[in-house]
Amino acid sequence: MPRTAREQGRTGYYHIITRGNAKQIIFEDDKDYSFYIYLISKFSKEMGVVINAYCLMDNHVHLLVYDPEFNISQMMKKIDVTYAKYYNEKYDRVGHLFQGRFLSEKIDNESYLLTAFRYILQNPEVAGVAVASEYMWSSYRYYGTINTFVDTDIFVGIIGSWEKYAKYISEKCNDRCMEFETISNDDEWALTILRTTIGMSSGSSLQTLNKHERDKCILKLREKGLSINQISRFTGLNRNIVQRAK
Repeated sequence: MPRTAREQGRTGYYHIITRGNAKQIIFEDDKDYSFYIYLISKFSKEMGVVINAYCLMDNHVHLLVYDPEFNISQMMKKIDVTYAKYYNEKYDRVGHLFQGRFLSEKIDNESYLLTAFRYILQNPEVAGVAVASEYMWSSYRYYGTINTFVDTDIFVGIIGSWEKYAKYISEKCNDRCMEFETISNDDEWALTILRTTIGMSSGSSLQTLNKHERDKCILKLREKGLSINQISRFTGLNRNIVQRAK
């Protein structure tokens, strides 16, 4: 069956989300986050797409873009294909890294544009990861700057000074935007998933399995969204063993 064409908005602004396959972790360390941001910068410029905001979480990415020519599909394909190749080679894995096509939502008025902007930057805070202003992997700090690929001019024109911006982003609100179903990937969640997935009371039980069975369990845990670091810590297995499971 052919894919349904994406609906083009009248303003040119879109909220985009891409996520790891089966909620899989797609960023294991700082270099992974940095490389994905580099790809956003590289391919947005190449495709003529303006990046207004971004936020990278451990298993998904939010972008706010201006794209009157509707080149986002080509941009996201270039970003995700390049990143998946990098990630699979780095962590010695095969298969799809991202969950199908990215999601896109057209933004047709100024009110919702502001809502999406704040929603994206508040993601780490809502998830309990970090205060929005302190999160490293979002575009929060680029508000009003000119020497970056992030263009916030429209928001500076609407919101105003940095002080007003900081206040706006920090406001507690009930903003609702397009979102994948989310889960908390903290250690308590990870331990619960580990026990229910492998059917053992202790992760260290994986050490008693033969390589084939151990790798099957590791791959199941990765598919459920546990990071390499979490699996290594909760099972006592060397990180290299977890990373190389096939």
